[in-house]
Amino acid sequence: MNIEHTLTKVVLKAIEALYGTQVPAKMAQLQKTKKEFEGHLTLVVFPFVKMSRKSPELTAAEIGDYLVANASDVVAGYNVVKGFLNLTISSQCWLNLLADIQNDEHYGIQPVKEDSPLVMIEYSSPNTNKPLHLGHVRNNLLGWALANVMAANSNKVVKTNIVNDRGIHICKSMLAWLKWGNGETPESSGKKGDHLIGDYYVLFDKKNKEQQALLVDENEETALMKEAREMLVKWENNDPEVRALWQKMNDWVYAGFNETYRMMGVGFDKIYYESQTYLEGKEKVQEGLDKGFFYRKEDGSVWADLTSNGLDHKLLLRSDGTSVYMTQDIGTAKLRFQDFPIDKMIYVVGNEQNYHFQVLSILLDKLGFKWGKDLIHFSYGMVELPEGKMKSREGTVVDADDLMAEMIQTARETSRELGKLDGLSQAEADDIARIVGLGALKYFILKVDARKNMLFNPKESIDFNGNTGPFIQYTYARIQSVLRKAREQQLDWTSLNGQTLALAEKEISLIQQLAEFKEVVKQAGTDYNPSIIANYAYDLVKEYNQFYHDFSILREEDVAVKLFRLALSQNVGKVVKLAMGLLGIEVPERM
Repeated sequence: MNIEHTLTKVVLKAIEALYGTQVPAKMAQLQKTKKEFEGHLTLVVFPFVKMSRKSPELTAAEIGDYLVANASDVVAGYNVVKGFLNLTISSQCWLNLLADIQNDEHYGIQPVKEDSPLVMIEYSSPNTNKPLHLGHVRNNLLGWALANVMAANSNKVVKTNIVNDRGIHICKSMLAWLKWGNGETPESSGKKGDHLIGDYYVLFDKKNKEQQALLVDENEETALMKEAREMLVKWENNDPEVRALWQKMNDWVYAGFNETYRMMGVGFDKIYYESQTYLEGKEKVQEGLDKGFFYRKEDGSVWADLTSNGLDHKLLLRSDGTSVYMTQDIGTAKLRFQDFPIDKMIYVVGNEQNYHFQVLSILLDKLGFKWGKDLIHFSYGMVELPEGKMKSREGTVVDADDLMAEMIQTARETSRELGKLDGLSQAEADDIARIVGLGALKYFILKVDARKNMLFNPKESIDFNGNTGPFIQYTYARIQSVLRKAREQQLDWTSLNGQTLALAEKEISLIQQLAEFKEVVKQAGTDYNPSIIANYAYDLVKEYNQFYHDFSILREEDVAVKLFRLALSQNVGKVVKLAMGLLGIEVPERM
């Protein structure tokens, strides 16, 4: 049952009966009644004043009287505030709505159909010269949540990753390992492969700075940097030794990445590698050059003149023939649209790349890709810690693995202090620490509008009170505890059909909030904004906790009321689990 739809039909009948005019449904503007007024839904009366030829207040009162007299099964009462008609919806309507929610296991989630549009979402995009860090955590969590939200809005979704496995930064790690590695491997060092390679990237920077300090001309390139550039040219020319070393070191990194992705709870349907896509990009750039879209400078470099688009000149191929990120993105886009019938392409990339995607869209369009203009850059802000910004080459990044391990350990200690692990086996306690620690991290990052820069505070995120993951998870576990006790008493709340009860306002408020989940999921998909779902989940559990505090459930003496409150609790739990699931967050059955 959709109360708004039902009420709209009744309002249209009222307008026709009172004023002899048929009006379109969009004129019946309904909104949730503001908290300071009595009522559940408010009808904006101003559009009907011309027909009634009366003041807004008198018009509202006439419509209200008609609804109470002719649709008492829907409207139980009303009050008028200026041109707004505040309607009190009958308890029976809310009970019927709760029954509908209860009967829909995947409430708010739209099924994917055969003719559903296909959305490809690119996220993660790591470099193979370093482990994933806090910035990647935000990227991966946003990409995964966005993919879930788009799928919940009846889209086919392909989750994809583009791995930056080539370029000068990779050569820096390779060269440092060759010079100072002494054959070190992940096995011999006991380090994850991505961490090992990251250490050599930092070492290259350190050694390069030492060489720079000895140069007379500060703009002169060091011998070490020249070697790295020579290695890149050898790589592009398929030098067998360089390629073999590159493959070996990349394999170490991928094994490390996979562990991190697994712990984070994210994954991909298809992974592309820039080492395979850059040649496609170079071909397309050559094609653009032949057609006069691009031009070549005297030094052999290839550029696009975008001044007619209000932008500048963009480098596409360096003078030595090596490609840049833009070239690679053109090649990757070409391959993706060959592989999949994509209707929408979304790139989850930080806002420092806004200009890059503005240019990419124009270039793809120039090259004849009809979807070029319509690509979506899901641009998100940077994430920092209280200590400030991070720099990979200086080794000051917050490592994703360390961060997750620290969050799990903090969750374990906090849960133990609060007595939330009492009576659990070690395995159960460990699993809850993992669920709560990662839930705290994910929720804290996802509750913030992606477009904003954010400060991640680990201590604040693990709090069991306030707008945090653990607060929501604890409420879910509390509901499951109530339901377990009810089952022990052999209570059956699974059928609400035929029940007639006078509901309290707090109970109605909870049902109304549950009903909003459908619209929340839709809005999150339309706006590409998972934070809408996160904050909805918080508002719902906050409302439930007030209800739990004010009303008896298992101790309620009226059996019908007890069963209704159990059904209400179960459905709050169900929607919380669905909402958190869309964010990639688990909820524990016990806590």
